[in-house]
Amino acid sequence: MRATGPGVGDAPEDWPTGRLLSAAARRVERAWDAYLARWSLSHASLPVLAVLVGGELSQREIAAHLGVTEQSMSRMVAGLERSGYVQRSRDTADRRRHTVQITAAGRRALRELNLRDAIDSLVGHDLSDAELADLRGLLLRFLG
Repeated sequence: MRATGPGVGDAPEDWPTGRLLSAAARRVERAWDAYLARWSLSHASLPVLAVLVGGELSQREIAAHLGVTEQSMSRMVAGLERSGYVQRSRDTADRRRHTVQITAAGRRALRELNLRDAIDSLVGHDLSDAELADLRGLLLRFLG
């Protein structure tokens, strides 16, 4: 007798769309993290740099903007600081508060990694240019 149910010998062709999207997202996330690791970044730390391009912010403001806890943000900022991508300093108006700003190295990393062809190749996975364009259009519509 063959076992049935989710995850037991079922083929992707039989999966619901949500499960397909989830599996595809995990695959892309792993590839994206491997790509970002060249710059000692991750999918979690990259948005911190992107937010800071707009100007200096407190750790609390960054956490609120990205929807993460202040504790998580503190760890991410510490790692980015060790990599030389951000600089923390005490707020002159409120010594209890730290502000964070992106460094020249952080800006350079953002420029270097933001190569559309290199990033699209992480997703392409045997897709033709037309198929990739179709996928992009569907994703934009889905997210819109």
